[in-house]
Amino acid sequence: MGLIQAQRGTRDILPGEIAYWQQVEATARAILHQAAFEEIRTPIFEQTDLFERGIGEATDVVGKEMYTFQDKGDRSLTLRPEGTAGVVRAFIEHGLHAQGGVQRLWYMGPMFRYERPGTGRQRQFHQLGVELLGSGNVRADAEVIAIAVDLLQAVGLNDLQLELNSLGTRDDRIQYRSLLVDYLTPYKADLDPDSQDRLTRNPLRILDSKDAKTQAILQEAPLLGHSLSVASQERFAKVQQLLTNLGIGYTLNPKLVRGLDYYSHTAFEFQSKQFGTVGGGGRYDGLIAELGGPETLAIGWAIGLERLIGLLQQLAPSQPTAIDFYIVSRGEAAEAQALKLAQTLRHAGFVTELDLSSSAFGKQFKRADRSGAAACFILGDAEAANQTVQLKWLATGEQQAIAQADLPALADTLHEQIARSRNDRSTTTV
Repeated sequence: MGLIQAQRGTRDILPGEIAYWQQVEATARAILHQAAFEEIRTPIFEQTDLFERGIGEATDVVGKEMYTFQDKGDRSLTLRPEGTAGVVRAFIEHGLHAQGGVQRLWYMGPMFRYERPGTGRQRQFHQLGVELLGSGNVRADAEVIAIAVDLLQAVGLNDLQLELNSLGTRDDRIQYRSLLVDYLTPYKADLDPDSQDRLTRNPLRILDSKDAKTQAILQEAPLLGHSLSVASQERFAKVQQLLTNLGIGYTLNPKLVRGLDYYSHTAFEFQSKQFGTVGGGGRYDGLIAELGGPETLAIGWAIGLERLIGLLQQLAPSQPTAIDFYIVSRGEAAEAQALKLAQTLRHAGFVTELDLSSSAFGKQFKRADRSGAAACFILGDAEAANQTVQLKWLATGEQQAIAQADLPALADTLHEQIARSRNDRSTTTV
């Protein structure tokens, strides 16, 4: 029987990498809590119609990339390819709009798209996103961008490029679409195959083509910004001024259109040299009404965690879990007491590893050294009989006997000694 492996486009997140994920998750929770955003968790699969209507049937996501299946009730279901549509569905279904005011929601979890796997791109990937529902104020646009900048900088990514554009209103885009199609039609045969298909279905997506020949053709194409109404231009100028007031730098990208049909007005992306787009978002004022809810203005963003964490791994090497105490024991009574000791230390806030091998003391001591623990507790027959334990500091070799009953009262002292021991070991290493 062949070896069963993870499916193409999926990957295991192993212990050596998980610290990066925990750092990002903890930082996100803290920053979003400070900004008064509340977490929402929606199902991993939804009715297919939600994404067809919400994202747009002419998009690549719906047309090529969704994992869609019929369930046993002959219902068409889809693994979520993005987070916004599900959040909006929940917003409508549970009447969150009836609570009045602005809803500030955030989510985090796996998404699914049938794409060609590559660096920072998986078929099962993870997104962190926010949705600010119920405000069309330009300050909302600047606020959600500022929160994303805070998060990225807090985890150590200070060199990402913020790209900004305005997609205007639906009427603005209809006018621009006509101009763009008129310009590109004579070049149809020279466009890449995807762009030829998009010319009739979703021509604005051609602006995002990665094909060099198509991009060369687009050099002289009309710009969306020239089709914006005066009101749309003024609105976009206010967003830019607010970002400038906050000290947030940005680059205008007139070809930035994003990949989903529901966007309008402000659109933005965070770009890295290594992975391309790390995250992005924009305003989607018509989506909630399109999905059957009341007219509600909204804006949000999502960050791809695989790409973000890939950048963090380049900045700093992974560090193993810092173990405070490693417990070595041998003999039936000693091993029973060692298990109780491990729990006592854990309850006192110490990271504790219990050697379960019952092997010779010499082998257990070697594992204690390799573990990187600050100190080792040793229990043998004599310690078990006397209800004591030997405490050995691995950096200095210093050893002392302690009554097991006295350990809880010594917790604060032991925490201080661990800190000093780690400093000693770090100095010795250097």
